[in-house]
Amino acid sequence: MSTSERLIDATRELLWERGYVGTSPKAILERADAGQGSMYHHFKGKPDLALAAIRRTAEELLATAEGVLDGPGTPYERIEAYLRRERDVLRGCPVGRLTMDPDIIASDELRAPVDETLDRIRERIAAIVEEGKEQGQFAPSLDGEEIAAAVLATVQGGYVLARASGSADAFDAGVRGLLSLLAPDRPA
Repeated sequence: MSTSERLIDATRELLWERGYVGTSPKAILERADAGQGSMYHHFKGKPDLALAAIRRTAEELLATAEGVLDGPGTPYERIEAYLRRERDVLRGCPVGRLTMDPDIIASDELRAPVDETLDRIRERIAAIVEEGKEQGQFAPSLDGEEIAAAVLATVQGGYVLARASGSADAFDAGVRGLLSLLAPDRPA
């Protein structure tokens, strides 16, 4: 792995663990096992490196979400697969946690990949809901945009509840509840 890739990976991990302020250039260099000048050789500085790391994290999250949402099954089954996919719920979402970082939210540039990724996932889920409505699988009164927002809120809120309680059960309960609302005649 190249030095720049090691720096990006180290920054991604540190942002997830410590946030932007807690991610010092020294910590990045130590985690990446890189020399003192290497960060500034490959990047303009911490904000530039953080942006590369955030973009990479966002791209991976989006690819994972799309892989599940575009997979096989009915619209309900694809949304269910997205909600139930394997996650480290006690660690939290690497993208969602960035929204709690005031330095990232204060920067239009650092916030943009986070916002764009969540928007794209929301748009994909909304399209799946509309597809399900056309197939008669979802109630015609459901609004795809609102359901997509509820799905993302369930996932992100589930992370918060799980971390607060120290148990994945809270996340799982939210998922079961939403699935029962989407398809009350189906077991969640």
